Parts: sequence; C-alpha cells; structure tokens
Amino acid sequence: MKPDPETALHLLHSLRYGTLATRSIQLPDYPFPTALPFVPDEKHCPVFLLSRLAEHTKNIHTDPRAGFLVADMAEKQVLENPRMTLLGDIATINMSHELQSRFLRYQPEAEQYMALADFAFYRLTPQKIRYIGGFAQMGWLEQPDWENVDVLSLEEETALIQDLLGELPPGVRLLGLDRYGMDMERLGKRERQKFPSTLRSADQIAATVKRLLASL
Repeated sequence: MKPDPETALHLLHSLRYGTLATRSIQLPDYPFPTALPFVPDEKHCPVFLLSRLAEHTKNIHTDPRAGFLVADMAEKQVLENPRMTLLGDIATINMSHELQSRFLRYQPEAEQYMALADFAFYRLTPQKIRYIGGFAQMGWLEQPDWENVDVLSLEEETALIQDLLGELPPGVRLLGLDRYGMDMERLGKRERQKFPSTLRSADQIAATVKRLLASL
C-alpha cells in the first residue's frame, strides 16, 4: 500500500514531539535516539531548535543522516495507532522572520532558548518516509512525493493569520495554515483541522477557516 502524502502530513502536523535517531559518535555506528519538540515548516519538513552542546547535535555534525519517528499516542494500543519514520538529512538553516514567527507560534517556550548563543535551528529534509496507519496498513513515500505537495508560502500564511485574528473564539490560538488544513491550539490542546480538499487560493483558505472556527 502506498500511503497518501496528505494523510502523512496531517499526522506530522498534529504532533508536538518526536524521537530523533542520529548516529552516535560515543559508540560508533549505533543509533542514538532522543525525544525532541519540532515544528513543520511551510514545506512540511520538521524544524528543530537544538543546542550545539547536545549529543544529538554533535552526532549530526559528524553525520547528517538521521531518522525521525512521530506517533499518535492518543490510544493505548500503539500498534493500532498511526505513526511514521522520516529518513533524511539534517542541516542548519537561516530562519526568515516569517519562519521564526511560525516556530514560536507552535513552540512559544522556545523563545527563552533562542537568546542563548549555543542554540541554532536545524531542518530534516526527508529522503524516504515509512508511514503506518495501523495494523497491516503501511507503505513507503519517496522524496518526490513529499516535495510535490502544494505549498502555502510563509508570506501568504502570515497575511492570512493576521487577517483571521478577529475570527478566533475564546481559548483558541491559530498556529499555522497550509493548503491542506490548519493547526490550532484550543484550551491548551493541539488540534489539526483538515480542509475538505486542497485549497489553491488564499481566499478559499480564509473562507474555509472562518467556517471551521465558527463551528467550534
């Protein structure tokens, strides 16, 4: 079964944390897994804020190849829950103002670390993705599958979020928008609201988000 890229990116957007596995320099060739917060960028690639003193960061600078596991742990039966592993390369990135603002909407606690000199932003660019939707529901996504999804630019997202601030119900924060759905926080809990279809224009996104917010 070849999974739908949209299904995979919806899972990525619904979660706050994952497990990053890098290649250990302390015990060469062994994987070194660690739990980390992340934020998907506008191209649905995980972005991390990492300390250069951390073991996983030292590993990355020796070998950028890594795996990143995200899993829906809402139910107790982990083997029946959606999860996926992204295999790819991690590199430092220069954050635009828009991407930095997006990161802080999703992970506001990161602001205290951004002021420290030893922290920097890194992005995982997937080369291959293993998606498991549940028992006997699994398949691979290739790099072109991920690269070819429709992208909402950061500039468009920033303008849309600014325009929609007045539409937000009490207790709701709008975290991010893309052409497939919106990410929000309601009463402190992360939620992913899927759009009924891929939306091609900013006007379509704005109208759909307003309807979704009005229904909350």
